[in-house]
Amino acid sequence: MNDRENLLACMRRLPFERVPFQFSLCESQRRSLRQKYGTDDVVQLFGMPVQYIELPASTHPHDYSSYHANAAELSFIDEWGVGHKKGSVEHFTHMYPPMGSFTSASEVAAYPFPDMLEEKRWEPVRRKNDEAHAKGLATAFFAVQVFEPAWYLRGLDNLLADMLLDEEMAHACLSKMVEIQSAIAAKAAACGVDIIVFGDDVGTQRALMMSLETWRAWIKPATQATIQAAKKANPEVLALYHSDGVIYDIIPELIDIGVDILNPVQPECMDAVELKRMYGKRLSFWGTIGTQTTMPFGTPQDVEEAVRQMILTVGQGGGLCIAPTHLLEPEVPFENIETFVKAVRKYGGYE
Repeated sequence: MNDRENLLACMRRLPFERVPFQFSLCESQRRSLRQKYGTDDVVQLFGMPVQYIELPASTHPHDYSSYHANAAELSFIDEWGVGHKKGSVEHFTHMYPPMGSFTSASEVAAYPFPDMLEEKRWEPVRRKNDEAHAKGLATAFFAVQVFEPAWYLRGLDNLLADMLLDEEMAHACLSKMVEIQSAIAAKAAACGVDIIVFGDDVGTQRALMMSLETWRAWIKPATQATIQAAKKANPEVLALYHSDGVIYDIIPELIDIGVDILNPVQPECMDAVELKRMYGKRLSFWGTIGTQTTMPFGTPQDVEEAVRQMILTVGQGGGLCIAPTHLLEPEVPFENIETFVKAVRKYGGYE
């Protein structure tokens, strides 16, 4: 089996040969990689089986400065119109929602949303997908989301309040995002990508950030619509659902609406072994290695043991792409990153 065949078989819980793995690095880690190895191509350097593909930026972005009273103070405004002010640590920014002061659904309808279907933007997606497949790599499109981009635009507090107190406004924000993101999902699936990353962070470290009833009313049908759009365009595409935090309550319903793979399964707040026992016949897992604990603060021996345990438990019978549960940040020792790869190769069927 080449890497793509092996990963897809594993994610479908079919016979496979080796446990697939994946990770990504923040910019300071990429600099360390370039200094040590002369390249920051982590996929090629470490022999990862999957190439992530993102939609390039628009060639005709809107000018959203009029939506920000503090436009001159911002570090940049992204293509959706969200303002960002850079902080002191890596990629983190303070975000300013352009719809934060909106008081009516008509203002949402009049907002100049970006053109996500511009044909020139999709040519590189098709090309990169075909190039990766030619190398025997699987492809994953990043990302299709509804709740997160909606609250980036509206503001998190505002959107959560809208769901309870102003349903017309909540519907305007979320229905527009479903429309846009469903089109993106269908387009990505039609390009032939193997996996589409869906999902939104709806969990805190303790529980869902909203009631189960609110999630069912607003987020579940929105997510279902985007997954259905992708699978209508390509029934073979796998739906990977991402949410940090504790999301035990929604997992059975995620499976029901078409989720194939759950990510990231944070060990600090979710029991991956128990999830495997409960749902392993219907759901695969991508992640399970802690980026709040093991990767930054564990010893190399801790990293190796965590990898070994996950492969022996969650990895049994397939259904595990082992990975850190987040982008690897500056505090992660490079030795731990290398140990992670060595441990996967040692216990994952590579030797």
